[in-house]
Amino acid sequence: MTSIEQRAASTEVERSPGRWLALAVLVLAVLLVAVDATVLGLATPYISEDLKPTGTQLLWIGDVYSFVIAGLLVSMGSLGDRIGRKKLLLIGAVAFGGVSVLNAYATTPELLMLARALLGVAGATLMPSTLALIRNIFHDPRERSLAVGIWGAMASAGAAVGPVVGGFLLEHFWWGSVFLINLPVMAVLVVVGIKFLPESKNPAPGPWDLISVVLSLIGMIAVVYAIKEAAAHGIRWDVGAAGVLGVAALTWFVRRQLTLTAPLLDMRLFRNRGFSGAVLADLLTVLGLSGLVFFLSQFLQLVQGRRPFEAGLAELPAAVGAVAAGLIAGVVARRFSVRAVVAGGLAAVGLALAALTTLSQSTGYPLLGASLLVVGIGAGFSFTVTADVILSSVPKEQAGAASAVSETAYELGAALGIALLGSIVTGVYRGFTAPAGTPPDVASAAHESLGGAVESTAGLPAHESQALLASAQEAFVDGLRLAAGVGAGVLLATAVAAWFLLKGSKLEDGVEH
Repeated sequence: MTSIEQRAASTEVERSPGRWLALAVLVLAVLLVAVDATVLGLATPYISEDLKPTGTQLLWIGDVYSFVIAGLLVSMGSLGDRIGRKKLLLIGAVAFGGVSVLNAYATTPELLMLARALLGVAGATLMPSTLALIRNIFHDPRERSLAVGIWGAMASAGAAVGPVVGGFLLEHFWWGSVFLINLPVMAVLVVVGIKFLPESKNPAPGPWDLISVVLSLIGMIAVVYAIKEAAAHGIRWDVGAAGVLGVAALTWFVRRQLTLTAPLLDMRLFRNRGFSGAVLADLLTVLGLSGLVFFLSQFLQLVQGRRPFEAGLAELPAAVGAVAAGLIAGVVARRFSVRAVVAGGLAAVGLALAALTTLSQSTGYPLLGASLLVVGIGAGFSFTVTADVILSSVPKEQAGAASAVSETAYELGAALGIALLGSIVTGVYRGFTAPAGTPPDVASAAHESLGGAVESTAGLPAHESQALLASAQEAFVDGLRLAAGVGAGVLLATAVAAWFLLKGSKLEDGVEH
């Protein structure tokens, strides 16, 4: 076959409608992970009431999923490059559905933390596989930009569907039902994916280095644990030891990658300034957002008194903005520039978070809804374009590893955001003064978490209950305002950094053959 005929055949494959069916399957995996991540926030008050976790355990339930995912993403992305991204995606989807059942029926805080960790292991196989498959299915850069935009939009839609569907379930069933909604999505993904997803992998991947896998996992989890514990409880010898262990493991990991002929992660990718700038922007953006988002559902329910379904609907503008922005981000970035779209989006998010520093218990919904809409639009532009930059910066054979770096930045940012900003909220909250005459055991339970305060006041006389709850709610809002201010500062600083780091970055235009 001549080169002209080969190109014609290749173009015919690229224009086959099957690629859009394959994309439809991939976004189901994105929905699976996004719904699971957001629905937990709504369920937190119910988990607090049923399992009675401490404030620290509650934070671990929220962020252990992200810790494990962050530690395994690079390894799983590289594994997909080696054994096949379709195969890894389908195995991960089945595991994700199965472990969701374990989450739903957890009977103790410790068991729920373990189940969330196992869910992280399964989740680590899904996200890098979806982006890597998009990189290999869509050879036309403009089509790929649209596909990445749809991918991101569906992640945002999942973030919206999670609270709404979760709110409905929480009003009619027990909190474990929010995890069982993963099962039908997983079933459709596997059945349809077997038929429509093409397999792709690195044709000459080399061996999968298990030492690098262990170093990556230990290093990432130890560093994040040290930061979380230091932020929550101050520096202790065990926290310092974990930090040193994590840094040593990651240093060894990097040095080992530079010596291997087939590294788990090709460190030369970071020599590309656009790649590095996009990864850093993702990490800091999610860090600035996630801690606030984790506590927003509690604010809507436990401070403003909204029902779970209503709280889910209240968070909808962020997802609507992200979906709309994600679908047009590629076009806008080509019309203006990558750095203008990313830096502008991040600045918009920062200003929206700054507006949330005025929150109070009586804040009306127009301010909150408008702020969430701007957050969604800014994040939609930024995340879609940075994902496109990351995918475009590497050869197709390394798409899994590059996608994993992108997702690692996202998950690590989420874990650090919940740890650092969440610790700010928790630290301020625990400082409130219980009204005189409050029983010591009630005061102790109230200081653990706002959910604990709501539950512990149930047996008190009405005037004492109202006084304690008002004091607790005021302290929680004070912490939330401070976290919003810190998040705004992080986002605005990231916008400035992105402007310089992404100078000269462009999205591709030519079709690959």
